[in-house]
Amino acid sequence: MSKLYPLLMKPYFDPRPWGARDLAPIYDKHVHPGEQPIGEAWLTWDKCKIANGPLAGILLGDACNRFGTDLVGAACETNRFPLLIKFLFPREKLSVQVHPDDETAQKQGEPCGKTECWYVVEAEPGAQVGLGLKPGSSRAEFEKSIRENRAEELLNWVDLQRGDLVYVDAGTVHTLGPGSIILETQQNSDTTYRLYDYGRPRELHLEQGLEAMKERTAAGKTAPIRLAGNQEQLISVSHFQVHRFRLSRSAEQFVSDGTSPKVAIALNGCGVIEHEQVQAVAFARGDAVIIPASVRQFSIRPQWDLEFLMASVPHENEKGCG
Repeated sequence: MSKLYPLLMKPYFDPRPWGARDLAPIYDKHVHPGEQPIGEAWLTWDKCKIANGPLAGILLGDACNRFGTDLVGAACETNRFPLLIKFLFPREKLSVQVHPDDETAQKQGEPCGKTECWYVVEAEPGAQVGLGLKPGSSRAEFEKSIRENRAEELLNWVDLQRGDLVYVDAGTVHTLGPGSIILETQQNSDTTYRLYDYGRPRELHLEQGLEAMKERTAAGKTAPIRLAGNQEQLISVSHFQVHRFRLSRSAEQFVSDGTSPKVAIALNGCGVIEHEQVQAVAFARGDAVIIPASVRQFSIRPQWDLEFLMASVPHENEKGCG
């Protein structure tokens, strides 16, 4: 019998030159005056630690190797956790970059590519993303624009508003501007090819990036689909699905078929996750809780209002887990 239970994860804070020193309102107490700015808070990385229960202090990657499909689900071909979820805190522009698809990544010896989506948690007026090339632009024109230091001119710029869900399939040239807080759900890969970086002293990957990029992709905003009860489907593609829940006082019941783990990420308010006889797991804004695939029934009870996202791998997926 599995000894697994809902796992509260300890974030890993990753410095980036484009990041923030104040991570409010997601992490009110996490301020970095005089230190390196924090660009990302990784929630389900292999080296993130479990924060609760008998497995407290154990790395997620080690737990996946120990428990296998009981944790990662039957849809995964390996014992790697299928999803990498993180908050992004851009205060300057990210590099203009591209991620490879599965086929391209595997040619380079990587386990999988990187298709991702961005949920806009907060957005200041004027916040934008550069998403793909402008209509009519070609790979050759884009390569020329990089060498002439004007790559941004050929990007398709999209305004952001709180609550938007932006799909970024592998092969999409993209960048993220300042003024937003993003919750990113992606395949478990950090393979990034930088094509243009505004003169920052970081390595570029022109040859690999130009090979990985696609002139036309399916990237763009998605429209939420209202489902029964308190949930909306924000996106469902082969590598992940994301739902949004808004609960007030009443608990939401969940049933799993063991195909995939689920990850609940609190955006506002707080609540508890209840499962059988184990101690309830409290989580609040900025927290992520992994519900292992072997946990077939659980409930989430708000205290007293709770907004959260739930990410998982669709039932039909049999790849993309690394």
